[in-house]
Amino acid sequence: MRLSMDLELQDVPGQLIMALQPLKDNKANIISVVHNRDRKTPTGMIPVRVVVEMDGSKIEIVKIQLKETGVSVVRAGEDRLIEKVPVVLVGHILHSDLGDTIDRIDSTGFAEVVDLDLIMPGIEEPSTAYLKIRATGKDEIQKALAVLRAVGAEKKLLVIEPIEAEVA
Repeated sequence: MRLSMDLELQDVPGQLIMALQPLKDNKANIISVVHNRDRKTPTGMIPVRVVVEMDGSKIEIVKIQLKETGVSVVRAGEDRLIEKVPVVLVGHILHSDLGDTIDRIDSTGFAEVVDLDLIMPGIEEPSTAYLKIRATGKDEIQKALAVLRAVGAEKKLLVIEPIEAEVA
């Protein structure tokens, strides 16, 4: 099972290695570690997100072991949104209710917009939005893109999808 954990570490040498030890001890396969050393929490801690594949029944053991070493576990659980795709929208995005566009994807139950960057050059000029959509699987990503295409057609927005290269 793929799990993600949001941790807070003290800003001292060795904290990251200490935080990863319980994962190693419980045979977790580390997928990614995002260590935001330049960004601190209001309490002066360093936020770290760890994504692993491991036996889901061991997550409580890992949380206890982390707490015993002084690592704060802010969130831990199944990472159900495992596929992602970037998409660009071009058009009068705000005037066509950006919130509704996002809600239509989020309300599917299998996909969510997890990142958004918006560029608005002028009131009467088209805007550009970069969206990152995450979903529970590859088929669900395709379904979410179909929803976005339909919304784009309805709202007269250009939807630019990534080009996927075929591997021979």
